[in-house]
Amino acid sequence: MNAIAKQTPLDQLPIAAPPSGNPLLEMISEAVRAGQSIDVIRELKNMAKELADDGARRAFEAAMSAAKAEIPTITKNRTVDFSSAKGRTHYAHEDLGGIAKVVDPILGKHGLSYRFETITEAKTVKVICIVSHREGHSVRNELVAAHDDSGNKNSIQAIGSTVTYLQRYTLKAALGLAASTDDDGAKSEQRMTSALKPEQVETIRDLIEKTDTDIQKFCETFKVEALTELRVLDFDSAVKSLNIKLARKLSEAKDA
Repeated sequence: MNAIAKQTPLDQLPIAAPPSGNPLLEMISEAVRAGQSIDVIRELKNMAKELADDGARRAFEAAMSAAKAEIPTITKNRTVDFSSAKGRTHYAHEDLGGIAKVVDPILGKHGLSYRFETITEAKTVKVICIVSHREGHSVRNELVAAHDDSGNKNSIQAIGSTVTYLQRYTLKAALGLAASTDDDGAKSEQRMTSALKPEQVETIRDLIEKTDTDIQKFCETFKVEALTELRVLDFDSAVKSLNIKLARKLSEAKDA
């Protein structure tokens, strides 16, 4: 005859001790012990999740700032040169392998990684770059483009060319690498001395606000009267110096 297992009532089951150092988890455990309502316990759990998400976001931002401060200018290692009915196309660029070789060790050092998702439709391709931190927070950057049917590509090659192109650009955008490092065929000297694009100005303005930088002193450093007078050649050094300052600020706030 089989023995009947004796069951312990749910309200008498032992409660595991919460991880030490987390006041909210300790409060949740205490609320369960005290027989608090489900609504109270649910609210405490939501608060704990919000705090955890905020902590993960802050850790991500600190890691990204530190990584950006270390990433150097990416060297162009590929040349495109062909002629078509539209004329000659000639420019230099860095391929995805060249970018990865530079950024992967730096990102890994700061607990960051990235991956791609691809969605192919009849005439377009969407590539999504997802940059994640080991503590759980991530950001997504996506671009859509038509199949690259230039040259003598077959349908598969046309899709593959677009995917590679979008992977390169979504990764650069997600990491905040300066678009000014791309050479799209224009004269390099003329491009480097031209004014920043509005989005580049906003990138610098956002970093200035995050770092509590005196905007007047910042402009004096670059010998301009306003951010809109900054040149393309100033962008990399401006962003890098501000990212270093932001990383230092976030590190000090974390240690406080």
